[in-house]
Amino acid sequence: MQHDPEELFELTQAAPEAADAPLLHHLEGFIDAGGAGRLLAEHLLEDYEHETIVRFDTDRLIDYRSRRPLMTFEDGHWVSYETPELGVHLIRDTNDKPFLLLTGPEPDHEWELFAAAMLKVSERLNVGPAISFLGIPAGVPHTRPLGVIGHGTRDDLVTGSQRLPNRIQLPGSAASLLELRFGEAGRDALGFAVQVPHYLAQAVYPSAALVLLSHISEFTGLDLPGVDLRVASERTLEAIEKQVAESAEVAELVRALEQQYDAAAEEEESGLLADGEQMPTGDELAAQFERFLADQQRRNDPPEL
Repeated sequence: MQHDPEELFELTQAAPEAADAPLLHHLEGFIDAGGAGRLLAEHLLEDYEHETIVRFDTDRLIDYRSRRPLMTFEDGHWVSYETPELGVHLIRDTNDKPFLLLTGPEPDHEWELFAAAMLKVSERLNVGPAISFLGIPAGVPHTRPLGVIGHGTRDDLVTGSQRLPNRIQLPGSAASLLELRFGEAGRDALGFAVQVPHYLAQAVYPSAALVLLSHISEFTGLDLPGVDLRVASERTLEAIEKQVAESAEVAELVRALEQQYDAAAEEEESGLLADGEQMPTGDELAAQFERFLADQQRRNDPPEL
């Protein structure tokens, strides 16, 4: 049975023309080390004026039993229900240049129909390239620059970023399917994955979101200063350094990762993610550091946005 993708979304009547505006997208539910993609999406919605121009039917797309929406109970009765929202927002940068942001929970159902619906939205608004962003865990220290792996429907879309050289199979995501289907339809689509220190993968790490913002700004030409993210990043790094200083064991673990990183840089090797995964003690280092940070966070949580 064929379904009409236009039944899956509502385009507001006041939706303005957004010709060639880039379409950023981050869907919560897939891997996102350090909360990098979530932090960036939240930053864009909080720091820039925006309006929602597309709303998706979450009743069809979301499995409420696996991700139960919050409800508030007060004075003997239910008073509110937080409806999950999945939509496209029109945002303008500091120079009034428009761009779009698709954000919300990753659909649990009807991925193909969702991808077809997003193609319809892109055609209606005549948007530019679709750009995904997220964080992935890597064997790198927080004291070194974070690498970014790029991928796209055309080789020349992601020049200047690291690339995964091998053919690999990974668990799928709605965002990955969007990129695949956009490419098949002749539309440009690409993504940036920032490499987050694996011992901070479960923490809130604004530095990773800041790196993603920099790459997106450079590719699109958008003026997105990211002042709040920079302040949050500095505060979080100070908290991490304080935690590291309190443990000689953890400091040694960080030094080991620094030595590996520096050796790889000197040899002009690419793909630090693969190098990190091949470290014989990488998993052990991550497990020890995560246990340490978890213990510390119970007493002194790193600052969040």
